[in-house]
Parts: sequence; structure tokens; C-alpha cells
Amino acid sequence: MVRILSALISIVVLSACNGASDLDKPAVPLGDFNLYHNIVVAPKVQKLPISREVSEEVLTTAVKDAIAERFDRYEGTRNYHFGVSVEGYVLAPPGIPLVLAPKSIMILNLTVWDDAAGKKLTDEPHQITVFESLDQGPIVGSGYTKTAEEQLKNLSQNAAKSIETYLVKQNKAEGWFERPADAVIERAEIPSAPAVTAN
Repeated sequence: MVRILSALISIVVLSACNGASDLDKPAVPLGDFNLYHNIVVAPKVQKLPISREVSEEVLTTAVKDAIAERFDRYEGTRNYHFGVSVEGYVLAPPGIPLVLAPKSIMILNLTVWDDAAGKKLTDEPHQITVFESLDQGPIVGSGYTKTAEEQLKNLSQNAAKSIETYLVKQNKAEGWFERPADAVIERAEIPSAPAVTAN
């Protein structure tokens, strides 16, 4: 029961946060980070039957734009690359007020590349699950109050914020973006567009 309650609390917290609310503030420090390649794909994306539908192009463009919106603020001295695979989504349709108010959800996998070292920082893709913000329609459901494109933008901005939160955590724990300025690293060849693991 405790685990179930913890999970529900986590969902509420994630849902309550608007991923764009801090974009007018200074970016959280990330050492020498500079995003060079921002690759978003969705080759095996799945959606629940109840979901509104958007094209793969619209889906990947929304996520890519939200990532650029957040990470183009960073102007570090070294280049890093993102490979993002959107695994699944639900864009909530209109529900029954106070009885059934579906929430929008997105699941994606993140791979982070270190350009200078020519290797992945993530041994395995890091999976992120985000929910729509509460301001999208907490009672009647965002299906009544938002278009599919508005729901997708909110989810994408929440995903970008979650990526930033993950990078900040990894930087504090592993020093991902804190290499000395005079560090010499033998550079291996990496593709111009990093491969993305979709599973």
C-alpha cells in the first residue's frame, strides 16, 4: 500500500509541474554543456486506442522544439548530443467530467553522447515518463480544454524539463559536464547523427 501511495504522489507531483514555468529564469548550471545534435525519432511509437492521434512528424518536431527551447540556453565549451526516441504517448480525449478525466502521458528514451570522448554517457537509454501539467485541465480533463497540439506541447516541455533534471542529477553524481578545461581526451569517430536505441 505504501508503494502504491508513493507512486500516486509522484504522479501528482509530476502532473502539477509545468515544464515551461522556469524558462524565463537563468538556466540551471550544467558545467561545460553545449547541445550540438538534437535528434528525436519515433520509429516504434505506440499510443493507446483512446488517445487523440498526431503524425510522427508532428510528434517528433514538438519534442525537438521543446528540447531546443530549453537547452539552447546553454553555451558551454564542449559539445554533447541527444538521441531521443519517443516510445509512447496518450493525448487525452474529452472524458466524463468528475468521473473520467484522462490525463495525457508521454514516454521517451534518452541517450546522451559526449562528442569529445566519442562515446555515450548513458550505458543504456534512460527512460522518462511525463504527465501533463495540472493547469491543462485537472477536473474535466485537458481533452475538453486543449487541442491535441496544445497537449503535445505541454508534454514535450515537461519532457525537456525532466531531461534537464536528469542531467543536473548526473552531473552532480558523475561530473558528466565538469571536465577540466585543459583535459586532453582522445576523440573517437562518432556518427554526425548519433544512433538512437528505440527499445
